[in-house]
Amino acid sequence: MGLKEQIAGDMVTAMKAKDAARTSTVRMLKSAISYREIEKGGALDDDELAKLLRSQVKQRRDSVEQYQKGGRQDLAEKETAEITVIEAYLPQAASIEEIEQAVAAAITETGATSMKEMGAVMKATMVLLAGKNPDGRVVSETVKRRLG
Repeated sequence: MGLKEQIAGDMVTAMKAKDAARTSTVRMLKSAISYREIEKGGALDDDELAKLLRSQVKQRRDSVEQYQKGGRQDLAEKETAEITVIEAYLPQAASIEEIEQAVAAAITETGATSMKEMGAVMKATMVLLAGKNPDGRVVSETVKRRLG
């Protein structure tokens, strides 16, 4: 069963269980998938769906940060709950050790020695971590620390 079918099935399950928070999050995911398919002009494969889900998680993390700055802990908690639901559809995130190793390998591969080459290192690191659902912010901080 593909990721899209799993999401559709989970929406029905959440509706039957009267789990309003999960239902609204999964419904939002289905909507985002539909919009992306319309933009593309065809069905999304599982890699494209995973990319879309990572994008949704990133949006929510940004929202949580803004809500916390604005003193809206109630909205931050709602977004955090949505992140938990969405991340359940993604593969296990890369560990800190895996990110450290990939950054070290990318620096060696690119021959980077300064912050000017951060973009090349980031690109090489993300290629090495493909399929492991790395947190871009953690990767970026690791690259900055290593090159800085």
